[in-house]
Amino acid sequence: MTMATPRLPIGAWAAPSHGLPFAGSAITLTPQHWVWVELMKLFAKIVMGLVLAIAVTVAAVLIGARFADGPLEIIAGGPFTSGELQTKPPADWSFVKDIETIEFQSLEPPRSRTVWVLAHEGRMFIPCGYMDSTWGRIWKQWPIEAERDGRIITRIDGKLYNQNLVRIQDGPLLEPLLTELSRKYAGGQPIPLEAVTSGTLWLFELTPRA
Repeated sequence: MTMATPRLPIGAWAAPSHGLPFAGSAITLTPQHWVWVELMKLFAKIVMGLVLAIAVTVAAVLIGARFADGPLEIIAGGPFTSGELQTKPPADWSFVKDIETIEFQSLEPPRSRTVWVLAHEGRMFIPCGYMDSTWGRIWKQWPIEAERDGRIITRIDGKLYNQNLVRIQDGPLLEPLLTELSRKYAGGQPIPLEAVTSGTLWLFELTPRA
């Protein structure tokens, strides 16, 4: 008569786990492991709190800037509430050649920005790069808005000027403007004409507006 081999409960052959799970054994955690788990939970809460705080701060700055008198550096601001409106613009804008940035406010939508500025033969121009990139299109909405409605107010040294933004895409002005852009902002590194023709770089002339 053949005797049946006794069947042992699952896990009976498992080696002592010392807190680590093996095949067939129950999962157990030592006090040290519980401490580690709780620390990880605390760390995750701290990180989430920091991320939330940063997001709230950024949102508050962006929203608050819309009510400010002009832009906050690279952050778009609200309409100008200070400055002396000039009835007649300068006949020669060459003085902006030594000015790093200027501010302008679009009329529609009524927002203000800080931008680079170029001077050539007494005329004033604004460059805007990275326009063929997704980031540029998201961050820099004003060039697209200016093509629809180019009416702006520039503020230079506390003086306000009614002007229009007129985009330049070709013609004899491109070469000297790229040369000046290279000198003033690119450390003399050549900027190819293809930057304009490909849509990467947009150039606008500021013309008088009644």
